[in-house]
Amino acid sequence: MNQYFENNNNLKSDVKINKENINGTEFYFYTDNGVFNKKGLDFGTRLLLESIDYSNKSSFLDIGCGCGPIGIYISNLSDGFIVDMVDVNDRAIHLCKRYIKENKKTNLNVFKSDIYENVDSKYDCIITNPPIHAGKTKVYEIINNAKDHLNNNGELWIVMRKDQGALSMMRDLSDVFTFEVVKKSKGFLIIKAFI
Repeated sequence: MNQYFENNNNLKSDVKINKENINGTEFYFYTDNGVFNKKGLDFGTRLLLESIDYSNKSSFLDIGCGCGPIGIYISNLSDGFIVDMVDVNDRAIHLCKRYIKENKKTNLNVFKSDIYENVDSKYDCIITNPPIHAGKTKVYEIINNAKDHLNNNGELWIVMRKDQGALSMMRDLSDVFTFEVVKKSKGFLIIKAFI
């Protein structure tokens, strides 16, 4: 079975538009088969976006962006925000590029990268709804290596389900980050991490 962190060129495309409103900010993004959030904004991502403290930040990286709701939402909060989005899924990259072109977004950028492989910049904030089904090694790589791409006083924001390893992740990587659970709801934890 094809996963959203893989490319399947044989999968029939079925692009749809999804409109959302978070904290009074309206935005849309495209969805398609084979891309995370195909059915619309998931509860965990919504909770994450509602929980992040955006103050004192101007640069953001969305790791595993899928069809782009995290980056798109943040880019619409302020023209002064610079937002990069990365994913390994070609279809996800195409959907995000379509949105950027249609909306002439100069503060939003998307490019293909296997986690930080093609990421050269540092950011005030890295955000991820990690691909749990890609496995623990991949998830830990996303979180552990964030430290190399954060500015001084930078923050990593994560959404994970408690029953999918959130607590063990915080324990296992406590020598790298200090973790703070900002919010809990329906089994999801919103976690802020800093060095």
